[in-house]
Amino acid sequence: MSEPGAGPADPSGAGLAGRRPTRPRHLGWLRSRRLLLALFFLAVAVVAAAPGVAELPSKFIADGSLPGYAEPTAGDHLQSTYRFWLVGHQLEQGRAPWKDPYSFQPLVPPQTVLLGWPWGIGFWPLDAAFGPVVAWNLLLLLSIALAGLATYGWLVGYGLARGPALVGGLAFAIAPYRLAQSGGHLIGWAAVFVPAALWAFERARATERPVARHLWGALSALSLLSVTMSGQVNLALAALPFCLAYAALRWRPAATLWLAAGTAGAIALGLVIRRTIIDGSIAAGGRSLQQVELFQSDWIDLISRDRREGIEQFAYVGWLLPVAAVVGLVVLGRRRPLLALLLLLSTAIPLLLAVGTNLPGYADLREVVSPLRFSRVPGRLLPVANLALAALAAIALGHVLTRLRLAGRRRLVALGIAVALVGADLLVFPLGANDAAPASAAYRELADAPAGRILDLPYFTPGTHWGSPYDFYAMQTPRERPGGYSSVAPVAAYGPAPSLRRLNCGIWLPGDQRLLDSLGVAEVLFHEGPYAQARIPTAWFGWHGLQLAGYRTRTPGDGPVWLFRRGTGLPALAAPVPEPEREQLVPCDGWYGYGTTLPQAGLWVHGEGAFSLSLSAPALATTTVWLDGARVEELRLAASTPLRLELEGDRWHSIVLDTATSGSALPFTLRVTALALPTPAGEVPAQG
Repeated sequence: MSEPGAGPADPSGAGLAGRRPTRPRHLGWLRSRRLLLALFFLAVAVVAAAPGVAELPSKFIADGSLPGYAEPTAGDHLQSTYRFWLVGHQLEQGRAPWKDPYSFQPLVPPQTVLLGWPWGIGFWPLDAAFGPVVAWNLLLLLSIALAGLATYGWLVGYGLARGPALVGGLAFAIAPYRLAQSGGHLIGWAAVFVPAALWAFERARATERPVARHLWGALSALSLLSVTMSGQVNLALAALPFCLAYAALRWRPAATLWLAAGTAGAIALGLVIRRTIIDGSIAAGGRSLQQVELFQSDWIDLISRDRREGIEQFAYVGWLLPVAAVVGLVVLGRRRPLLALLLLLSTAIPLLLAVGTNLPGYADLREVVSPLRFSRVPGRLLPVANLALAALAAIALGHVLTRLRLAGRRRLVALGIAVALVGADLLVFPLGANDAAPASAAYRELADAPAGRILDLPYFTPGTHWGSPYDFYAMQTPRERPGGYSSVAPVAAYGPAPSLRRLNCGIWLPGDQRLLDSLGVAEVLFHEGPYAQARIPTAWFGWHGLQLAGYRTRTPGDGPVWLFRRGTGLPALAAPVPEPEREQLVPCDGWYGYGTTLPQAGLWVHGEGAFSLSLSAPALATTTVWLDGARVEELRLAASTPLRLELEGDRWHSIVLDTATSGSALPFTLRVTALALPTPAGEVPAQG
């Protein structure tokens, strides 16, 4: 009795069909077929990347979430592009391509950064030829095509007929989660290495030539190692055991040992990453359940075609594909029960973990499986489920075609229908076009300035993606800066964050200029776009705060970036953004409603006379109050502590609540429980 998908059974059990795939005799036809296969998956990539692909030359294909307000739209795609760019830039300078000498300087030594392997190697010449935007877009399309080709190669190598394997490759290439995570986060790109490792394993397993066997085996090991080398240690938690178990079930000494070596190397590298990068970072203690709850999926997200919340929660796996996978599971279970069990577990476990605390016992599981504690996005394992579902659906299709005994034109029509159905089921078009600003006049001016570090305003703490546009500008004019964007930035990189973040709000306290001098900051760049993207309402104050501190700009007035220096003797300029309404309290960034967790929380209020508010925080908290740059009071906070300030002059007044807590009281939330604004006394020019 033959297996689904191809010819008669073979006692050797070489593949799903019971026989090894054979090469066509006519080599020219073979090459033509390979070309058609590549063109098919490239066409799939172009369609799947719509509508973002329509603006390929000028905008990033990414999540298309926000306008850039004349600057690059913030997102992980900018961080990834920057890491790609570092590879070639560092090699040109004769330096290690895995080091970032610009971010978080001089707070920490040059950081070891991942994400550059192996895509940065291809990015280098593409960037030189077309610029970073086109280079990113072309590599993104290539990653989608490679996902389909690698899956096709694996399934054919296993013994599935080419038609069903093609449909399986299509299902993985356009898998919604994998595709959505390719628009910025590189987990979608790294997922390509999983079927690539299995494809190379099957080639190593099938060949009779010793040299070819070891070359293919080495490629399978490198592919698996690349999952970790590209920084996707969370994906590796599912990819490594899946591939190793598969290789054990498909045992061939050389092929299996090569893949096992790749697994061991990936685990060892993961441990090195843990000790050298993660342990010294803000994520060293793992992620809290509260963070997980922010990024976890709901059960409905597994079957919802709409992105109900953020991109991290989007976990749609299709409606038709899971049904086909169940059929494939039954078919495979009759012949290969252990392999069927492996594919079932590889589908079910990532899907169950993706819903996080919605799964009973998830919190306890995190304590038992400690690596899960370091991911705030429990859906990071989903690409393995996408691959398993694609394989099972392809098996089901092969079984149906065999049972129907379709051949020739009828078989092609059936395959065309299957392609259309899979496309209709999975294509949700999660990729849009994100703005990429042209070269900035301010950065062109910076390129001719004397050496020195820069500070970008608004400043963002290292793990905040709103600061990613600054990575884009760093590719134009590389300069050391105390800012940067990394979710595993060293703790030391956060040191001056409270003071630097306060400057976004235009509130300068004694010692702030000394801090900038100690950091070697020679120029400050003021950005309109990130203020607008992050919805920080204090750009007007930030501009005037720079000028009151003695900074001036000579950058042309059309913005959206201005280069400020001290001591130039230039006149002060009106802010390029409107003044906020004077009748309202204006909070600095970091306030959510009337609460904040920032140790230095700023406010602006307009008017003169009495201003009062009531504060609450943990009992072991002390708040120093600064009014208009002067220290005026120190409060020991309890459940409700009144604060009354006398505002002199009908103008804008800055208030800073600098709160210190004992270790036992962290984390804390400072809340304004009641307030009374001063009565406006007439319209007069505002300060600054």
